[in-house]
Amino acid sequence: MKVAFELPPAQAEKLQMEAERLGLSPSDLARATVSDLLATPDAEFHALAERIIEKNRELYRRLA
Repeated sequence: MKVAFELPPAQAEKLQMEAERLGLSPSDLARATVSDLLATPDAEFHALAERIIEKNRELYRRLA
C-alpha cells in the first residue's frame, strides 16, 4: 500500500534530521515507525492479558 501525506514544516524538519542521524531516508524512517506502531499490541490486549494473569495467579503459583 502506498500512503502519502503532508507534514507541518517543523515535523518534516525533525523527521529529516532524525533520518540523517540514523543514516536513513525520511521515507524509510517513517515506514519503520509505522511498522513498529502497528506491531505493538494495543491497550485492549494488555488489559485482557492482565485479567487472565490475575484470574490464574494462584494456579501459576502452584505450578511454579
